[in-house]
Amino acid sequence: MSELEKLAERLGRLLLERGEWLAAAESCTGGWLAQSVTAIAGSSAWFDRGFVTYSNAAKVDMLGIAENTLERHGAVSEAVARAMAQGALAHSRADWSVAITGIAGPSGGSPEKPVGTVCFAWAWTDGGCEAQTCHFGGDRSAVREQSVRHALSGLLERLGSATCLA
Repeated sequence: MSELEKLAERLGRLLLERGEWLAAAESCTGGWLAQSVTAIAGSSAWFDRGFVTYSNAAKVDMLGIAENTLERHGAVSEAVARAMAQGALAHSRADWSVAITGIAGPSGGSPEKPVGTVCFAWAWTDGGCEAQTCHFGGDRSAVREQSVRHALSGLLERLGSATCLA
């Protein structure tokens, strides 16, 4: 079992214990997080759906992101990651969502947003939403894999914190 699948398995156990559901909104990872989650037998009991919204049009159409948010901040931004996570919740039956949007390379970067810049957001149904930007090294595949690992780890951290608060 891969490291990503081990993280997904831990996540699934936590969600099952809580009777809660997950949705994912992915751009630069192209469904890799959803693939890691659905590699776990029984994940249909806690993974509702994944949105692969690679284009800006898909982000608008599938997640309901306002076009002016994309225009003002750019697709690779914490504002768009938050909107993606909130859109995934709004368009699913999930209690938790995660969003990933970034520049995996090898091209597409800029001085302000170099290759390896990835924005994440985690949202939950009580209205909470947290975003974070990371900078990963390596080639396209390495950036994407690190992004999935970070997104799953972030979910585990937030679920663990929510368990402690309950």
